[in-house]
Order: sequence, then C-alpha cells, then structure tokens
Amino acid sequence: MLHAPRQTGKTTFLINWMRELNASGKYVASYVSVERCQGIPDIERAMPAICAAIRQSARRESLSVPEITAVDPANLLSETLEEWAKLVAPKPLIMLFDEVDVLTGEALISFLRQLREGFATRGAGIFPISVAIVGMRDLKDYITQSKGGVVPNPGSPFNIKKDSILLKNFSEEDVTRLFIQRTAETRQQITQEALDYVWEQSQGQPWIVNNLFDRATTRVLDYESTETVELKHIVEARWQMTDARETHLDSLVYRMQDAAVKPVVETIISGEMNMDLNLDSPGVQQAMDLGLVMFDTEKGLTISNPIYTEILTQVVNSSMQIMMPPPSNFKWQKSDGSLDMDSLLQEFQQFWRENSELWEEKSVFRESFPHLMLLAFMQRFLNGGGRINREVAAGSGKMDLYVEYQDYKCIMEIKVLRDKKGYERVLAEGLQQIKRYQDRKAPDSLLYLLIFDRRSKRKKAPWNERITWNENVEGVTVAGL
Repeated sequence: MLHAPRQTGKTTFLINWMRELNASGKYVASYVSVERCQGIPDIERAMPAICAAIRQSARRESLSVPEITAVDPANLLSETLEEWAKLVAPKPLIMLFDEVDVLTGEALISFLRQLREGFATRGAGIFPISVAIVGMRDLKDYITQSKGGVVPNPGSPFNIKKDSILLKNFSEEDVTRLFIQRTAETRQQITQEALDYVWEQSQGQPWIVNNLFDRATTRVLDYESTETVELKHIVEARWQMTDARETHLDSLVYRMQDAAVKPVVETIISGEMNMDLNLDSPGVQQAMDLGLVMFDTEKGLTISNPIYTEILTQVVNSSMQIMMPPPSNFKWQKSDGSLDMDSLLQEFQQFWRENSELWEEKSVFRESFPHLMLLAFMQRFLNGGGRINREVAAGSGKMDLYVEYQDYKCIMEIKVLRDKKGYERVLAEGLQQIKRYQDRKAPDSLLYLLIFDRRSKRKKAPWNERITWNENVEGVTVAGL
C-alpha cells in the first residue's frame, strides 16, 4: 500500500518503478489507473472498466494482452489477472493499481475481495506475486469508508496488506537539490534567501515546490533568462499561484467538505483546544493522509504549509467575504492612499456590533467565526493591493496575522476569551505571544491585539461596554469586541 496526498509524485514514481522492474528482465510489471471508475459504485460496470484498463495498459507497454472470458463481475478481475499471469509466465506478474481513491461501495469491496482470493495461491503463472494499491489514504480508510464508517476488525478478509508506505514530502535538502538540477542545465542561480522562502511556504509539498520554481523562472522572470532567482521573484510567484487557485489548490475545497476533516481544520484555525482530537482520531488521521494538516513538535497540530492555510481560510469564509459591503462604505485609508489600520479596525468593531449575531447564526463554523469574519472583512479591503499571511495551530489559543499593504506592515493577533478564563490572563498571554511573533517575523512592525470576549455574561452586557480600544498597552494597541 502506497499512499500520499495528491500531486506528491505517486504516479511518476509508479511509472518509473514499473519501467525499472521491466528493464531488469526478471518481472513483468504493469501500471493501471482505475480513475475511469470515478462515480461508479456498482460492480457490474466497475469491474469491466478495470479489466479494460488492464488490457489497455498491456497494449501500451507492448505486453501480452489478456482475454476477458469471465461473465460474472464478481470474478472478472481475479480471472483476468490469472489469465494474464499465465500469458507472461515464466516471469512473475506485478500489478501497480493507481487512483484507488475513486472506488467506492460495492465496487471497492469487490476489487479488494478478488485480490484477496488470489492472494493465497499467488505465484508465477498463477496470479500476480505482488500488488501495489496506491491512493491518498491507507487501505483501512477505504474499507472503513465503504462500510459506512465501521472500522474493519483484525480478522477482516481484507487484511491482505503486507506493508503501508507513506510517500513523504521533499526535505529541505531535496528542495535545494531540485534547483541545483536546473542550475546544471541552465547555469541559473538562486539565492539562499529565496530557497529558504520556498521551504517555509511549501514545507516540501512537491507540487508547490515545483510550481514556485516554475513560475519564478518562466513567468516572473523570462523563460530564457539566466538572472539569479531572488526572494522577490519567489514571493511574486507565490502570490500568483494563490491568486490563480490552480486545480491542486482548488481540490482543497473538495476535501474540506468531508465531515471528519471539517472539525479538524476549524479547530486549527480557531487555535482552540479540542480534547476529542488527537493523532489517533479518524478525522486527524484522514486530514494528515490527505496532506491537509501536519503535527509539528513545537506548534502541535497545524495546517501543512502557509499556502494551504491561506487557501483553507479563504474557502471557509468565502461566503462572508462576498457579502461584505464595498470598501467605499468605510474609512480605511489616509489622504495619501496609505492604509489607516486604526480606522479600519474601528470600522470592523462597528461592523461586528451591527452584524455578528445574525451572521453567526448562519455560519457553519461557530468556533472559528470571529477569526473568519475578521479575515473576510480585511480581505475585502486588502485584496486589491495588500497581503495577509496567517499562522495557525490547534491549542495555541490564537491566530497570528502579518499584514502588508504597499509599504505598510503590521502584526495582528486574534484571541478569543471564553468562559472559565479571565480577561487579564488572556491579555497577558496575548501580549506575550504577539511580541514573540514580532521578534520572529518583523521586529519593526506595529502591533494589534484583538480580543473577542465570548463569555456568556459578557454577551449580555451593553455593546458600549463590549467594544473597547486601548492604545499603547506595553506598545500594543488592544481592541476588545
């Protein structure tokens, strides 16, 4: 079993592996994608489609093509594999099945059952000696999904897995070596600062790494250019990529719809503690297998990389952002066109006062609602010429924002005060955390701490008491909501 998130190189690895095995002369290996079975849960259509893919693969690789003689779809796959094993004998047959994620319901069960039936008698000329099942998740996750969420028991007839391998992201050294290959081909250099930023933003996610390098060298810079790639080129490539919302990033939207994944992502965005979530929780395991989240020894459970963080928060607050009034309705710029953050946040305080209760009733993300409403409000103003970098982690009790608009930069921290916590304690935590973030991110930035008071008794207080503004609290502007 080989599993990894989308676009981490699974297919490229499998095809190269197949060619290496065949080149050795010891085996006959075949790569078969079952993607054509997307949306086909019944075995009457799925099994013939898989067998047709097997025949197509055999022809493509100039191998002996097995005949399909079985009529019963419950035996179609196993008998086709038996027939093919005979044709390629005395060499043993190795099957590499890709895109297994698309199989669902009875089609998935039948696929696994037919592989299981041939397992006991496998051998050259009899049945494939080895079968790789490749997708985004581990085998047990497919079985659990097909059984309506019931985890397979240890005696399950589908326990045919010899090993499960997770294809990992690039290491920081891998990222450097990847560009060294380009340098060897084109003599184009890259600064260490630019490489560090690629690693920071991607955390080694292969698609992101390749996309950043490709955009920087072919779109930000001219394709034929040998100019050294600098930090500014990678930064521009990064914003081009998130603005374009290419297929890989758009697929995050689909994954967010999963009922098990959704609370995991919301917990991380809000920074809240959720005792129902741990590394063994099905939702956490699934989110990690999908590549959405990771466990950092310092931060805890967090979104896998800053680019995913931006896309996910945009997705979950997109409906709020669409409903935001136009920027012309608010005071947020100075006379010279620069950003007036004090005025912008005070406008948000008034907007929160007038709209938060009604909007929260309609929100499906209750725990992270304050964070998402603020982000939606700010994105409405800054999308034209500004950028917001987000940093989140489950259990951190905060969300950190680094805001850039033209030459203006500031750091903003969002804290939520809930029952059983006192204001002074949350304020002290917030001041300490924002200064730590400032020291790491941008020492000269202005600081804003927003505290959303969600305590039951506070919600009953008059709005004039709930909305507060205190400048220069240990060098930090503190806004209460």
